[in-house]
Amino acid sequence: MSDLVLGFLLLMFSCKASSQEIAPSLSVRAMVGDDTVLPCHLKPPKDATQMTVEWGKPGLQARFVFVRHGGKEHLVNQNPAYRGRTSLSADKLKDGDVSLRLSDVRHSDNGRYRCYIPEEEKEYFVELLVGLASSAGISLAGLDEGSSGVVLDCKSTGWFPEPQLLWLDREGNVLPAGPPETSRGPDGLYSVSSRVTVEKRHNNNFTCRVQQKDINQSRETHVHVPDDFFVVRSNCSVPVSLTVVLCFILIVAVVVFVWKWRQRKVSTKKQPDNEDEEQRQLMAETKDGY
Repeated sequence: MSDLVLGFLLLMFSCKASSQEIAPSLSVRAMVGDDTVLPCHLKPPKDATQMTVEWGKPGLQARFVFVRHGGKEHLVNQNPAYRGRTSLSADKLKDGDVSLRLSDVRHSDNGRYRCYIPEEEKEYFVELLVGLASSAGISLAGLDEGSSGVVLDCKSTGWFPEPQLLWLDREGNVLPAGPPETSRGPDGLYSVSSRVTVEKRHNNNFTCRVQQKDINQSRETHVHVPDDFFVVRSNCSVPVSLTVVLCFILIVAVVVFVWKWRQRKVSTKKQPDNEDEEQRQLMAETKDGY
């Protein structure tokens, strides 16, 4: 019964809350699996040991993350996702420190939290940014015969917030690559991938780096491409212009050959006609002699 009354009073106090903040709003960063603290302090400092302290998260179906009343924790109306993971420091309450300790941070914990002290009619908001980083994998995507290069593919899944992807050579120089492809899954986590064409050099060591500056996280994967993987251009390859000239010469040679062949054929046909004429003249002379 007392828990029901407490829940009713909390709702009443929440409705009467002024929009006055205890201190400027802060942002807290944490990685999945970490323990973190959401800061909240009474100003001026005063003993909060017996005060009602309410921590909530707007948008939750059961919006209470933690409630302390009458010097002890109350679990009624607490969101089940936070049960057993939230606490206040009893030693710091006397100094007005009502910061919430959140253990085993999850990706779903990401968002805005409200610290409210009903007796003071003051509220304070903290933004929790929960990050998640994942390793990257590199694979051979193919060969680029046009540039005698090798195409490398890098993929990484399970990031939050949205990461960046860079290709680097052994000296740390950024390699030119197309814009990475980024997608977001139903779980809210990001996947990123990118391809780059690399050419043979004195060392064939390359790095795929996936990073997220907001959470100060970076993951790198290195790969060495053997010399045998690179396409070697043939030294006897003929330029296009020379190919055109050779084709033209070949066509001219064929035309000349056909012309000479036809001329020879015509001359062969005329030769028997001349012999017949000579025989007719010889027969005529012989007949006149008689």
